Amino acid sequence: MDNKLNTQGKLTHVDQTGQASMVDVSAKTPTTRRAVATGFVSMTLSTLALIKDNNVAKGDVLATARIAGIQGAKKCPSLIPLCHPLMLSKVGLDFTIDDANSRINIRCECKLVGNTGVEMEALTGVSVAALTIFDMCKAADPNMIIGDIKVLIKEGGKTGEWKRTDT
Repeated sequence: MDNKLNTQGKLTHVDQTGQASMVDVSAKTPTTRRAVATGFVSMTLSTLALIKDNNVAKGDVLATARIAGIQGAKKCPSLIPLCHPLMLSKVGLDFTIDDANSRINIRCECKLVGNTGVEMEALTGVSVAALTIFDMCKAADPNMIIGDIKVLIKEGGKTGEWKRTDT
């Protein structure tokens, strides 16, 4: 995938002197913006069964991961230095149990009306949800793998709709 480039073919988070810089979005027209990101946590079948049966010692894994993912998306600018603080209008986290691959698929959708996109918030939501699943289940399965975190859809702004084509 290409680096995020502006119309002059330069990275957008670097100023004229090569220093990291927060992009000025004040002149952008507010539009409805939406992003969807996904990822997964793979684990043993026995750990997956513990989650499905709600028998993990720390509690309800998916309910906790959902709240954590929502909080993570809302806290994105506290974690990623050049992200803008955003007034998110929607953060949704969904989990799909994939028995065939012994994993939990995670999907995060973020939405707002504003001057900048919400890809980083969606990615952070997936990441924090995955980390929460790992944290809650690591005693049972320290070999879990977090993987394939990526943006699937980006909508809004002057570039309009973008969809991942390599999935």
